[in-house]
Amino acid sequence: MGEAVVLRGRLAKRVREEAGRLGVSVEEYVVELLSQGLDPRDRALGYVEAAEDLLEEARKEMEKGNVRQAAEKLWGASALTVKAYAYWRDSKRLTSHGELWEYKRRLEDELGEWVSDAWAQASAMHTCFYEGWCAEKDIVTAEKRVEKLVKEVASLIRREKSN
Repeated sequence: MGEAVVLRGRLAKRVREEAGRLGVSVEEYVVELLSQGLDPRDRALGYVEAAEDLLEEARKEMEKGNVRQAAEKLWGASALTVKAYAYWRDSKRLTSHGELWEYKRRLEDELGEWVSDAWAQASAMHTCFYEGWCAEKDIVTAEKRVEKLVKEVASLIRREKSN
């Protein structure tokens, strides 16, 4: 996981408010701010790196027994991964859940049916965060599938970046 940056006070509040206003996570908001002006393929790399960080944060939340936060981090990792794919494949910034589902289907066409299962698990984690019904076992199951999704998309993006 990369170096952590801590914001406090008014600046932290402003970042949270702006992310909320836009309907995105704080992580995504910061990645978007910092990657403005970059080539879409470089933006894709930033998104997938943020997804990897969220996956690691989910594991840390599970170690602390914080099931709901782990669930939301898994959802965030999945959403950022699909957004990375859209930037990488079509230079497109996704701004709605509908677009996420569209690109999930495109990713499934490219990588296989297992993507649908990973996405369904991630979507369940998003619901779990709000409703709090899932157990540690659910998180463990979802984490395995989300990890594969993140790794496979990261591999696609990095393979091209190295060529």
